[in-house]
Amino acid sequence: MAPIEQYLMTDRSAEIALARSAAPDSVSRDAEVLVLTPRGYETAVKGGNGFVCLVERSWSDGSDDPEFWNPKARAPLCLNAPAVRSYLPLTRKRTELALAGRSKAQIFEALSAAVNQKQLPAPEPGAMCFMMSKDGHLNDRDGHWRPHLMFFAPLTAPAAWGAGLPGSPILALDSPEEHLTIFLVPVARWSDGTPGPQGDH
Repeated sequence: MAPIEQYLMTDRSAEIALARSAAPDSVSRDAEVLVLTPRGYETAVKGGNGFVCLVERSWSDGSDDPEFWNPKARAPLCLNAPAVRSYLPLTRKRTELALAGRSKAQIFEALSAAVNQKQLPAPEPGAMCFMMSKDGHLNDRDGHWRPHLMFFAPLTAPAAWGAGLPGSPILALDSPEEHLTIFLVPVARWSDGTPGPQGDH
């Protein structure tokens, strides 16, 4: 892991704006906003609509991701209330472990143990988030990729959602350690209403 300073944004207002850009203004303007500090995520703006927007860092990626410690990664997302209750605790736990200097292997061992011991919740029905910011940087391979929605489910065969099948717009990512499958559904426009890229995933 690089020094923690490389993962922080020095301009708090810029991180708030980036977090809000994850979703259309009609959703994000009344959402709670979290910012990353050396102590973990802290509330920067109180919300009133049940949504929470934040900017995830690279340690929220899968255990096999070669950019797991990329300090340039900035992934804005805006979670609905079921995801706030059942996915946000995973992000907070990953962040706590990363900031404590744990290795990638130690992080996933701890996450798996916490899930197995029911210290972390299973995904709630309806848990989802917006990832529609064209200003994010998910990784050095894909940049901001495409505007999309993500849906969180207990570990599930992707084919059960039609994910990854020929012609299907749905993709899936598995995190066996967290007993979690994330389904990604690309959408046509960025959160500011401008057209997103078209074509294959």
